[in-house]
Amino acid sequence: MVDAGYFMTVAREAMWVLALVAAPILIPALLSGLILGMIQAATSINEQTLSFVPKLAVVGISLAVFGGMILGLLSDFTTSIFERIPDLVR
Repeated sequence: MVDAGYFMTVAREAMWVLALVAAPILIPALLSGLILGMIQAATSINEQTLSFVPKLAVVGISLAVFGGMILGLLSDFTTSIFERIPDLVR
């Protein structure tokens, strides 16, 4: 019989994988947004596309650089979830 601790462990691992997958994309986007916001505040330029296009480029570069790692993390986690299915049936 599987207890609640088993599901809590799976949920904790899922949250950790989620953080590891999101961080390589979110952190560069947040830093570029912060830098561009400071530049816009210093120069009083309030153009929306000035902040959107560089952030989009940073996210694209981040996906190109870290995409393989993200895919590997997700596939390893999915494989481990599928390998745990027999434990649930017992």
